[in-house]
Amino acid sequence: MQSSQPSQACTDLISSLPSDKACQKHFQAHNFDIILVTSPKFGTTWLKAILFALLNHAKYSDPNSERCHPLQTRNPHDLVPYLEFQLYLQQEDPDHTTFASPRFLATHLPYSSLPQSTGDSNCKLVYLCRNPKDNFISLWHFTKKMMLKENGNQTPLPECLDKFCQGLSMYGPHWDHVLGYHKMSLEMPEKVLFMKYEEMKEDPCVHVRRLADFVGCPFSEEELRGGTLEGILRMCSFDNLSTLEVNKSGSRWTRVENKSFFRRGEVGDWVNYMSAEMGEKIDGVMEEKLHDSGLKF
Repeated sequence: MQSSQPSQACTDLISSLPSDKACQKHFQAHNFDIILVTSPKFGTTWLKAILFALLNHAKYSDPNSERCHPLQTRNPHDLVPYLEFQLYLQQEDPDHTTFASPRFLATHLPYSSLPQSTGDSNCKLVYLCRNPKDNFISLWHFTKKMMLKENGNQTPLPECLDKFCQGLSMYGPHWDHVLGYHKMSLEMPEKVLFMKYEEMKEDPCVHVRRLADFVGCPFSEEELRGGTLEGILRMCSFDNLSTLEVNKSGSRWTRVENKSFFRRGEVGDWVNYMSAEMGEKIDGVMEEKLHDSGLKF
């Protein structure tokens, strides 16, 4: 049985990626920073929106205010930049002075490849994971759109599944990414909050309150009675975000269309695209890799 710890090969590979080097070398985490961590297609867009709304709910709480909430006019990925993409890919040492405190940032990096300052500081990491079968299908749809747009080709689903089960991914195997943060959440629960997409979908009120407490902006009893929590969930829901004009048109600086980030957002969608045998293949790999970790999907 293979170890449940992230492989050294994965660590070495990710650490060698040149686009991440400037981030690792120059980023200085602050004690009050909040960093959202996901692997691609783990539910990143949804949690970016929720966290942004939580951290700013006092600023936009007045229903009579003339200030339009930023989520109504800007894509969540514009409001919460990625460390390794938007901040450090084009600039070696970007200016962070324009960020209000607490700074809210995001990354796809594995725990072992985070800038050292994140470990040296008291910044908080929020990690969201997702069932690997749904993650695989969501990732397959996302990359298929990009490949068709770029060269008119697409890799067949069975071939993509083989690569997924081999751990071939830009940020390393699904299991290594998840296990790295799961381990640290057990060792440092005050610093790393480990969340599951499926649990958030099942009982969003409970888990968003847990999230609010963790990042230091708990709801007051008056806010809870007034429906502030439910209002945030409505505003950040798939149904609302996906229908906003800003998320139906336009594209990212990477030329990825904004609408590509809003496909279905459902739990269990994998059954519409994979056979039972394909699902069992992923289950078998994950059972082996997560053995003795205490983590289950």
